Amino acid sequence: MGTIQRYTAKERSNHWIVAIAFVLAGLSGLALFHPAFFFLTNLFGGGPWTRILHPFIGAVMFLSFMAMAARFWRANQITTADRQWMGRIKDVLCNHDQNLPEVGKYNAGQKYLFWVMVVSIPVLLLSGIVIWQPWFAPFFPVGLLRVAVVVHALVAWILILGIIVHMYAAIWVKGSVRAMTRGTVSEAWARQHHRAWYRDMTGK
Repeated sequence: MGTIQRYTAKERSNHWIVAIAFVLAGLSGLALFHPAFFFLTNLFGGGPWTRILHPFIGAVMFLSFMAMAARFWRANQITTADRQWMGRIKDVLCNHDQNLPEVGKYNAGQKYLFWVMVVSIPVLLLSGIVIWQPWFAPFFPVGLLRVAVVVHALVAWILILGIIVHMYAAIWVKGSVRAMTRGTVSEAWARQHHRAWYRDMTGK
């Protein structure tokens, strides 16, 4: 059985830059979020360095994700089949792919996560700029700073939960991780999980 290219080397590099920046931003953000997580500052050279590096890491994540979003936004348009797929979530969880509508390059769960990221990452950037000491925060009123802190933390938690689900699904669906490490998937994997995309790629 042959393989099909799912991602180019440039696309995979872009993905891993976003992923690494996300992990670093998440860990440094947690370290600043609550004293219980302050020990994580040791990963970044201590509290002051964590505070300095966190917004710059976030900026790298934003720029890298925007480049990735520009590549993949067309493939993530929500369709009627995606809504039907979400309506059959029990079959999804039970691996009853034969009962699901044909899926293109991305399934509905992947698409909804994509759009959550499209909204949440810019919100994190904007709220982060408002509270970025000492460069921008002094230009904003205290009331706005307080709102920005709450929004930043809330959106960060939503994004973290979404990425945890994303990582679990990638491990759960055997063969998915290979797509982002080698760039290819087996024809059997593509035919089972993304039939419409498989047909587009192979003509079979």
